[in-house]
Amino acid sequence: MARVARIPEPALMSSMNVTPFIDVMLVLLIVMILSIPIATQKVPIDLPSGKNPVAEQLPPAVLGIDRQGALFWNGAAIPDAALAEKLGALHQSGATLHMQTDPEARYERFDAILAQVKTAGVTRLGFVGNRPLED
Repeated sequence: MARVARIPEPALMSSMNVTPFIDVMLVLLIVMILSIPIATQKVPIDLPSGKNPVAEQLPPAVLGIDRQGALFWNGAAIPDAALAEKLGALHQSGATLHMQTDPEARYERFDAILAQVKTAGVTRLGFVGNRPLED
């Protein structure tokens, strides 16, 4: 004769499983440990302080670089040797320089011109979008 074994019904557990909560808290702790040093680092940026009364806004000068690497100052072709003089005068006047580079121009040429702009001390600089120079 076969005996039937009774399996008792499982009792309800009255305690809560806190392992997932501990895992979430550890992940949040790691995120905080990683993000706090990033948020506390300072990057030096020259920001305007207050309102400066500007009596006269000078029109921006446009420095163009075509796909062959030739330079254009406000639409007129200039030799490389004249660029330092033009940038020095621009720095003295305090006007803004807009750089307009042909998308097909070599990056090395653009980088060399940008280094000259930085060396000249020009701080008001803007980049015009990537479209070919108009003839």
